[in-house]
Amino acid sequence: MNETHPKTDKDLFQFLDGLAIAHDTKAHAPVFTVAESVSLRDEIPGGHTKNLFVKDKKDNYFLLTVEENAAVDLKTVHTVIGAASRVSFGKPEKLMEYLGVIPGAVTAFGVINDVDGRVKIIVDADLMAFDTINCHPLRNDATTSIATRDLLRFIEATGHEPLVLKVTA
Repeated sequence: MNETHPKTDKDLFQFLDGLAIAHDTKAHAPVFTVAESVSLRDEIPGGHTKNLFVKDKKDNYFLLTVEENAAVDLKTVHTVIGAASRVSFGKPEKLMEYLGVIPGAVTAFGVINDVDGRVKIIVDADLMAFDTINCHPLRNDATTSIATRDLLRFIEATGHEPLVLKVTA
């Protein structure tokens, strides 16, 4: 188990700065669900994300980053993402261990904490239509906006291969 502390938003921003990736973060009241975050839409343009931390029966973990209103069919998505079986939601302990976040703060940026490469990240193809993608910066009381192509560059820089697949209905 990784005994180091998860990276903070400040660590994330330093990492992005080191990659010369522009990012803009707005603080707001903590939000735990997509419904709660809808009030922020006027202030923060671009594609807003919903993130699903799932696992298959062989304990392979996946992070699905999709547009907030998109539907993911958990009965069939395993056939698209290469899972060994149908997927179920990963436990909060594994979420913290692998991605360094709590439920409600799940984010594509979490792969910065997955130094052992335990989680495969999949970005839904429909998100690629947006110029800007918005994600939690490892905590749910802020939203960080980043260019879509830069999100993929960030994921690669963490040692993960960003798989762009159509995982939504």
